[in-house]
Amino acid sequence: MKRKVIDARQDDKGNITQVKIQGNENFTPVATAIDMAKRGELSNAHAVTKRDGNEYLRTNPDGKTGNNLDEMAKN
Repeated sequence: MKRKVIDARQDDKGNITQVKIQGNENFTPVATAIDMAKRGELSNAHAVTKRDGNEYLRTNPDGKTGNNLDEMAKN
């Protein structure tokens, strides 16, 4: 059963550090969520590897901006 990312937190530099996954009460470190995305456990997010080799989590494109991690973290 795939789960969804439903909220996010960012640090003072604007980097996403934690996400809340549907069904969890607590926030999950973004590194854990990246691993979950790689295993196909998240329905609305995927892992991306930048050219410098660092990985990050990105929500799947759907034409809406309100469900992007940066927007979730602002609320």
